[in-house]
Amino acid sequence: MSTAMNFGTKSFTPRPPDKGAFPLDHFGECKVFKEIFMKCLKENKYDSSVCRMQSKDYLECRMERNLMAKEPLEKLGFKDLMEKPNNKANKQRETKSSTEEP
Repeated sequence: MSTAMNFGTKSFTPRPPDKGAFPLDHFGECKVFKEIFMKCLKENKYDSSVCRMQSKDYLECRMERNLMAKEPLEKLGFKDLMEKPNNKANKQRETKSSTEEP
């Protein structure tokens, strides 16, 4: 009798959230990055703003190993930590010229 009442109900298919659901790092591929990030948090009273570089490194590791969806770092809030291509090329030239003998 209870099955007769279920004909009018719609079925619900759960789907994972866009962010926050990703495979666990079962093989410890990013364990070192995670530990560095967690140590930074602990040493800085869990002020994540101090540990943004470590957070960025950890997320990059996860993306490189397909442990999370690849996203541009700018979209993840690290735009200010991204080095501009021109600045990077200039730094390489400066380093090269400073190591050359006159």
